[in-house]
Amino acid sequence: MKNTVLYTIAPKDLAAHLFEVTLTVDKPDPDGQIFFLPAWIPGSYMIREFARNIVRINAQSDGEVVTLKKLDKHTWQASPCKGTITLEYEVYAWDLSVRAAHLDQTHGFFNGTSVFLSVQGQENLPHVVDIRRPEGEELKTWRVATALPQLKAKRYGFGTYVAANYDELIDHPVEMGTFDLATFKAHGVSHDIVITGRVPNLDMARLSADLKKICEAQIALFEPKSKRAPMDRYVFLTLAVGDGYGGLEHRASTALICSRNDLPVKGQKEMSEGYRTYLGLCSHEYFHTWNVKRIKPAAFAPYDLRTEGYTSLLWLFEGFTSYYDDLMLVRSGVIDEAAYFKLVGKTINGVLRGSGRTKQSVAESSFDAWTKYYRQDENSPNAIVSYYAKGSLIGLALDLAIRTETKGRKSLDDVMRALWQRYGRDFYSDLGGAGVTENDVERLFDEIAGLKLKRFFDRYVRGIDDLPLGKLLAPFGVEMSDKRKDAKPGLGIRTSRDGNDCKLANVYEGGAAHRAGLSAGDILIAMDGLRVSASNFDTLLARYRVGDAVTLHAFRRDELMMFDATLTPDDAPQVTLAGQAKPAAHARLRAAWLGTKSAG
Repeated sequence: MKNTVLYTIAPKDLAAHLFEVTLTVDKPDPDGQIFFLPAWIPGSYMIREFARNIVRINAQSDGEVVTLKKLDKHTWQASPCKGTITLEYEVYAWDLSVRAAHLDQTHGFFNGTSVFLSVQGQENLPHVVDIRRPEGEELKTWRVATALPQLKAKRYGFGTYVAANYDELIDHPVEMGTFDLATFKAHGVSHDIVITGRVPNLDMARLSADLKKICEAQIALFEPKSKRAPMDRYVFLTLAVGDGYGGLEHRASTALICSRNDLPVKGQKEMSEGYRTYLGLCSHEYFHTWNVKRIKPAAFAPYDLRTEGYTSLLWLFEGFTSYYDDLMLVRSGVIDEAAYFKLVGKTINGVLRGSGRTKQSVAESSFDAWTKYYRQDENSPNAIVSYYAKGSLIGLALDLAIRTETKGRKSLDDVMRALWQRYGRDFYSDLGGAGVTENDVERLFDEIAGLKLKRFFDRYVRGIDDLPLGKLLAPFGVEMSDKRKDAKPGLGIRTSRDGNDCKLANVYEGGAAHRAGLSAGDILIAMDGLRVSASNFDTLLARYRVGDAVTLHAFRRDELMMFDATLTPDDAPQVTLAGQAKPAAHARLRAAWLGTKSAG
């Protein structure tokens, strides 16, 4: 095909974890074509320098060697040539995550940002990729799963796939190997579930039924009349491992990783916590199909994948998505109100636990994602606030406030639909779309809700005040309580297991351990002369009372140190939510919010 950018990608050496990629350009820049690999992947706001995994690269034109000069850590320039130029390179793929690429004898996976060099100046041409089968008789059962449109390939088959441009090419992750597969339709659109990894007695029928409910609820939220999804086909790509969790959104698919124990088992009807968590992850990434993949912050329209893209709106794009992910579980009937209130309570407790919320606003947290949120350390709870978690509570607070002030006539749903209609629906169409600015967001809220919300934004988005959730929940017949008055003695720490040792993962500011001089990374070995281990620390601590003095011995690096601490009440929040049946007006308001037939 002429006037296209053509790639081939093949699993070259599974044991060495190498993909081999070729890139052919028909009409390279006569002054010397420039190529670059993205430094980050949309949805994960951290510079990852994927080019470091290119282990060999060369170029030729009409059989002649072409010199490649490296301009910076992820950019190459070819020497001038008149004919077609072809690059050949190998990519090391050993990142078992949703963000990069992974290859071994069990499967292959890649995001385009990790393997496909961009051709500068030709990003808007059609891009074709030939995905080739690995060699070996035992690998003939491998298939391909991706949402990329097929060109000369059967669905789930090796062959050629096509994208309208580079941005679309890198927005469709690819899984290859042997996998479990199921398909369902949500409002007429095919949705594939692909599960890679060994999962005994996987209940695909239940998973399909639950995801269908969640997907249809989300489609109806944004398009209540037409029920029209923004994609022709969607793929849930899940890698099941012994222990793992994560997801990354794409325009017509999502890459997920989970523990195999989180997936439903045939014959088990109860909703396990792990399965509920997995459905919440699927719900979160699916909601991104609208919120961030098409409704975008202005800084991402278009993406500059060579450097950081700063926005103070991640509290909306990630936070509101986190609000709706669990809300969609209850609205779709997958979980009940009590389970939903438990999830909200857990989020509230997580936000209130760290003192970082008193130092950083969610707008600042969004802007600093590149250097703080995605590069967390042992002091992060004392220094930052999560734009995911507090952002979800801001979404909750705004939804409740709008519903209350308008007596149920308006809600956050109306704001999200307005964002979709004005900024998202046409983003990938010929009409094109623009990103949303901070001022756009605030004006839209005032317009759609019919309220003046500047004070709210000043206090809770740009400011660091705690949200008045108890007051906002009351008109919905939901009681919020905090049982910290019954707190047991504590040191103000979070521990982790290091072998059988009890290691301090976090020392919370103002707690007993902080006052005594303990630090994150210290290994507790004794309390009042009794040996401390990862398995007995809580049991030992439970024998004391608030106000008791204890002597602690700990290793810091290889030095033994002693600390005198006075136990304080464990001030970890213990917020719980409970719905009340009366008065009926509250129950009706709650039912409209949660999409339940009855409340109480």
